[in-house]
This record gives sequence, C-alpha cells and structure tokens, in this order.
Amino acid sequence: MINITQIEQNVANLCDGEINQQTFIYDFLLAFGLAKASIARLQKGDKNLSKTAGEILWKKKLYFKPTATAELYQTIESIRSNPQLLKNDPRFVIVTDFQQLLALDTKTLDTLDIGFNELAKHFDFFLPWAGMEKATYQGENPADVKAAEKMAKLFDEIRKDNPEFTSKEQLHSLNVFLSRLLFCFFAEDTGIFAEKQFTNAIKSYTQSDGSDVHQYLDKIFALMNQKERANLPDYIAKFPYVNGGLFRDSYPVPKFSFKSRQLLLESGDLDWSVINPDIFGSMMQAVVDAKQRSGLGMHYTSVPNIMKVIEPLFLNELKEEFTKASESKAKLEKLLARIAKIKIFDPACGSGNFLIIAYKELRSLEISIMQRIDELTGKASMLFSQIQLHNFYGIEIDDFAHEIAKLSLWLAEHQMNMRFEKEFGRTLPPLPLKDSGNIVCANACRIDWEEICPKTPDDEIYILGNPPYLGARLQNESQKYDMSLIFDGINGYNNLDYIAAWFFKAGRYIETFKIKSAFVTTNSICQGEQVSLLWSHMFKFNIEISFAHLSFKWANNAKSNAGVTVAIIGLRNVSSESKYIFQDNSITQVKNINPYLLDAKNIYISKHSRPISSLSEMCFGSMANDAGNLFLTPQEYHDIIEKYPNTKPLIKKLLGSQEFIRGEKKYCLWITDELKDLAFSIPKIKQRIDKVHNVRLTSKRAATNVLADQPYKFGEIRHKKGNSIIIPSVSSERREYIPMGFLNEDTVIVAPNLAIYDPEPWIFGVISSKMHMAWVRAVAGRLETRIRYSSTLCYNTFPFPDISADQKKRIEMYVFEVLDEREKHSEKTLAELYDPDKMPDGLRQAHHNLDIAIEQCYRPKPFISDEERLEHLFTLYEQMASKSGK
Repeated sequence: MINITQIEQNVANLCDGEINQQTFIYDFLLAFGLAKASIARLQKGDKNLSKTAGEILWKKKLYFKPTATAELYQTIESIRSNPQLLKNDPRFVIVTDFQQLLALDTKTLDTLDIGFNELAKHFDFFLPWAGMEKATYQGENPADVKAAEKMAKLFDEIRKDNPEFTSKEQLHSLNVFLSRLLFCFFAEDTGIFAEKQFTNAIKSYTQSDGSDVHQYLDKIFALMNQKERANLPDYIAKFPYVNGGLFRDSYPVPKFSFKSRQLLLESGDLDWSVINPDIFGSMMQAVVDAKQRSGLGMHYTSVPNIMKVIEPLFLNELKEEFTKASESKAKLEKLLARIAKIKIFDPACGSGNFLIIAYKELRSLEISIMQRIDELTGKASMLFSQIQLHNFYGIEIDDFAHEIAKLSLWLAEHQMNMRFEKEFGRTLPPLPLKDSGNIVCANACRIDWEEICPKTPDDEIYILGNPPYLGARLQNESQKYDMSLIFDGINGYNNLDYIAAWFFKAGRYIETFKIKSAFVTTNSICQGEQVSLLWSHMFKFNIEISFAHLSFKWANNAKSNAGVTVAIIGLRNVSSESKYIFQDNSITQVKNINPYLLDAKNIYISKHSRPISSLSEMCFGSMANDAGNLFLTPQEYHDIIEKYPNTKPLIKKLLGSQEFIRGEKKYCLWITDELKDLAFSIPKIKQRIDKVHNVRLTSKRAATNVLADQPYKFGEIRHKKGNSIIIPSVSSERREYIPMGFLNEDTVIVAPNLAIYDPEPWIFGVISSKMHMAWVRAVAGRLETRIRYSSTLCYNTFPFPDISADQKKRIEMYVFEVLDEREKHSEKTLAELYDPDKMPDGLRQAHHNLDIAIEQCYRPKPFISDEERLEHLFTLYEQMASKSGK
C-alpha cells in the first residue's frame, strides 16, 4: 500500500512540471495510489458516468468539472445543492479553472479553496482516496473542532474582503462581530431563536454575491438592541430583543463577498447545539491566532485539570457544608444565599475556561441543594437560580479572548438554565440577556485588581486561573517592564518567572481579607533561587500555602498533546485550618506547606559560594567557548590519529552528562603552550584553531575577544591533574540517584557539568546518597521535569555533619562496593543501570548499604521517608547556615 510520504512526493512531482489540463485529473488520482487499470478505464470512458464533455463522475470517488474563472463558486454551489448530481456518492467534488481549485469532501463537508499552484501543500485533503481518513481529536467533541475550522476559514476570508481593518479599533470591532455571529449560531440551535432563523434569513434576504450581507447584519444587530418595535418589515421583525451588552454598542459590520457569504452559511449549517461551552472559547481563540491553527482542539484546559484548582479552593468545602446542612431547610437556604454572593475572579482568564467551569459547578451544587429542599418540604419550592454572571470577574489582555469569555459565560448560563428546566420544569426566559460577566480587556500586571473585582471585609472571593509562565530569559521588554512595576524595590526580581507577578498581586489582594486564591503555575517558582526571591516577600502579606498539587503534566485530552509540567498552589490568610498536599492519587494532611511545597518550616535556601559543610570544592567543568571547533566526534578523532599518529598528546576524552550517562564518546583538542607548535603544524587542527580565533574575535563580548589570543585553548580551563568526580548538570527525575563517577586526568569534564578535583572517595558516597538526593529534589531547579544540579544551591547548601576518620573509611568501603557492582555490568550504560525499573539488584543493595552509612552520620536510627530526611536536613541547615554567616 502506498504511504503518505510517497503520495506527497507524487503530488509534488506532478505540480512541479507543466500541467496538462487534459490528463491532470488522471495523473492526480494516480498520485494517490489508485489502481492504474481503473484509471485507464476511467480515461477511456468506461467508468465515467458523466455524459458532459470534460466532466468526470466516478462512483464513490470523484466529481470533476473544469469551468471558467467567473463561474467557479456558482458551479461548486450548484453541484453541492443538486442531489441528482451527487446520487453516485463521489467522495470529492473538484472544480477548477487551473488557476484556482475548489474542492468539497462530501463525507466531512470540509472545503478547500486554494490557488492551483498550492495544490501540493494541501495534498492531505484528498488522503481518503488512499484509505487514510482524517484523524479526529480523541477525547473531545469533533463538532467543536469543525466549528473552529469553519470559523477560521470565515475569519480569513473576511480579513481578505476588508483589508482596511488594521487599526486597534477596527480589529476590536471585528472581534465583537465574530462574537455576535457565534451567539446567533448558538441561539438558533438551542431555542433562543427560532430554529435556523439567523442562517435562513441570510440565505433568503441577501444577495448571493455577498454585496449586501453587511447591511442586513447591521440591521439585525441593531434590532437585537431595540426594545420598542413598530412598523418593522417581516424580514427582520422576527428577531428578538437580546441586549445584555452583546449588541449594545454600534460597530461597523465587515463587508462580504460571494465566498465569505458562502462560508458564513456553511458555518450556520453546523449544529451549534452540540458545541461545548466549556472548551468553546479556547477553540475559538485559535480562529484569530494563525499560530494555533495547526492545533485546533489542543488549546483548552481539560475539566479534570480545572477541578484540581476549584475543588480544594472552594468546591469541596461547599459540598461538605451541603452534607452537614442536608437535614435542615433553614441551613440549606442559608447555604444558597452564601453561594449566590460568592465572587469568582480570574485575572488571566483567556477565553473563560476556569470561570465557566466554576459557574457550572456552583449552578450544579445549587440545583442539588434546591432538590434537597423540595425533598424535605415535600413540595416544589418554585425557587430560581440566584447565581448571577455579574459575580464572575476576569482580566484578559487579548481583546478577542475577552469578548469570547463574555460570550462563553452567556452560553454556559443558557446551558445550565436548560438543565434547570429539565430538573424542575421551570426556568426564566433566555431573553433578554442579563449583564455579562465582568470581563475586561487589560494588562493584569498594570491594573489595580480592586478596580475590576471590588472587595469588602465580608466578601467571599476566590481568585483562580492559569496565568502565563515565562522564564526570566524568555520575557519580552513589555513583560520585563510589568515585572519592574510589580517588584519595584525587590532585588533579584529579574530572575523570577513571569507568573510570579500574579502570585505577588494575589498575595497583596488577599492580605487582610477572607479571600483565597489558587493558580496553576510552573513549578520553577518553588525550586532553586526563585524560592527565596519570591516567597520571602509573599509571606510578609500574612498569607500561607493552604494546599498544593505537586508536579504533574497539565494537559488536555487532545491527540498528540505533550502538556507542560506544573504545580497548583493555593493561598489564604494565615489560618489554623487544615492544609493538604496532593500527589498523584494521594492526599496528605500536613502541619505546614513551605515554599518548596514540603511539609516543613518556612525557610529559604539561598545560593552559597562555598560549602557550609566540610566538603571539597565543587566547580564547573571547563568551557570551550569555541563554537564546537575544539570538539571531535569519534570518527574525526580516528581520522586525525590515523593520519597524524603524533597528535595523540593533543587530544583528550570529553565528557558531559549525555556522554557520561549514555555512554557516548566525544573528544576534544587539549593543547598546552608547550604543544601549540605541533598543533599548528597539523593542517586539520590548524584549520579548527583558526575558526576558533575568528569566532572569539568577532564576539560582542570583550572578554571573549581577549581569548582570541590563545585560540588553541579552552576559554575557561578548570581541568586539573589527578582524578575527579563528574556530576551531571541535568538528570532524569525518575532516577533514585543521579549517576556520578570517578574519572582520570585524561578526561575533560565540560561545563555546565560539575567537577570535584582530587576528591577523597567518601565525598562520592555523600553526594550519591539518598539523603543528598532528597535535598537536591527539594532545592534544585528544573529543566522541564529533569533535575538541574547546581553547586551553589545543591552542594554548597547541603548540611552534612563533621565525621570521624573511621566513618569516612566505612563510607569509602561502600563507595567501592557501588563501583564494583557497576563494573559487573560494564556492558550497560549508566542510563540503563540507573533506570529505576531495570536497576540490578546488586547495585541497588550496594546503594542501600551506602545510604545507611551516610544516614548514620546524622543519627543512629535510619530515616523512613524523604519527608523525614528533609525535616532533619532543613533543621540542620538553619543551624549550619547561621554559623557560616548566611
């Protein structure tokens, strides 16, 4: 069977050459691997069911019609609406003038409208001919994806029809227009309007060339904001009064063409009643952001993940109150009144996912409470929902997203009203709309949150969301300015992640009120140097961490979704209430949650330039600063040695974490002053040295320019004679131990990996222990989820007591036992040996014996968990750091 790569190449070859209009369609079909004999019979006329010259109708496969340029759109529309022409069920309809190509997939109703010369880029549209159906995104409603795809096409076409829409005001008006369109599509399929009222009106009362669509829509939208009706023509009079702010302001409606009108009607023909408001907003964001197009369906936050935020923040407690009050009508009514007053505030709301789920969960709980009241009283209470959208607040910097957030809340309200009616047989009329949620378009870093969500001492407010995370080096100038405004006067803020701004503002907002917050966050603000930079100031607001979800993949249910590793952190005023740590499927009640998200005291591990314990110095490996010209692959090494045997003294083995852990080989030129003449006499080596000279000389850094004087040397040389220990700078978080090892002086350790030169063997035992690993996991930074080892944060801060010579000898005995066990499996890489699922029993036992020896340096009784180890280490750190002057 032909594969997709072959098809792509076949179509590319066809399109690269000069197109023969008489044979094109046959060659195109052949490109998809359709049987040559069948194509030959089709070309001969045996399989062609059309009797019109130039047309091809192949049952189940194709309807092809060449036509004049002026008739392209009318032709495909006439075919599409003619059941007689499509009774033979052709999978694809293709109409072309060989300058432009229009196509329709009759099964999925997807359309293609491209320049003929773009056909090779869109070959995948026709893959069903090769038996390859287009994938649907698992775990989501395909209708949401289809709606977003249709709207994306419509948006692009409207932008083409209205090139003058470039100013901020004009783009805002376009965003509002799309929001109004989406409401109308949803309204006509969910009982707010008459069935298909909006789409049918456009079909019936506008010209097919689209020339008057904007005028008609302008009238309809104005009417939806008009309460008083008199002497209106029938073609608009039936549209109801909507208001609610959606149609309040007057904005210009963009102009339409034949094509954009057609796409408008196609969008209206979808069944919008099956669109899910929970994810609808995020899907629609991709409509106006071309960068997100390839991932339609991958840009929403899944409901289970949002529940990880709102359940411990407020929902679990409300449900507990419901259970406690379930036998008392008065208590239930009091709970209903409380719920009606709750304010939900998302200061980075995007298209409203968190607000929508919070709204729906509160409405669901309200329904359950009302049902219980009816059960207690034995009669229908005739209550209606008291939860109002105006208690839902949001800030969003993107204009279209903020418009969609408001719309999505309306849709969610209507959805919940329909559910309410199903449960109780009554509901309030859907129109006119009430005021929408208080969603504003603004920069959350530069606006006073109290202006958006006012607070009083009696207010119950929950701040929540998934603010943007951007490492300090990834922030643009505007974002850096945001950080400078918020952290004014705080040293080191420029090393904080961008999300720290939301935590800081939330901390300040809840400082003296009974308000709680919870954000999804990159876990970097709870690791490494960011802990002391942020949390030492956060806790001055009289707040504490109330709950924490430890690192997990924040993903949606879409296919091929990689996700990002995050934590969830809840904040509140200092309280005696319970605190919880969530990890995987377990929940642990704890005394305190410190900034490292551990059950321990609130202390901050800051960088130390020297070890606080009696340990040898650890430093960076050597840094080449050579653009790779001093490095050699195994093949390059062998080529040089074979041709110039006398160059062996110029070359050493080179190890970084990749080479050391995975057993890969690499070499480097290591040229001393005494051997530089030999190096310059070897053409291949001199050529590399010259390249290093040029790289350093043209650098923008003055310090690098100076290094050009000795281009044959590494830029920063830390390599020493004698043995060394290599400490990889990055290692998988899955490993129980970071693989470290002894090296001889013939091997150069390259930065950013770390080295201890001329070490005593017992030090290897200390840093290879479970005790040290518990410390590293707590205080190290991360590269994604992998551990990023740092001498200043992990090694120099590690509290290890002074030990006797006998203790050192005992540790060394177990160090050599570990090394002996490794040697028994010399055919395996360290990656294989330290895979937690494959670690040899002997090596595991050797490490266990070493762990016991290390732990007995702290106390006679072994530690039973990392939590116990860390509690001991944090206490010892406080004592030792104060003695060292930190």
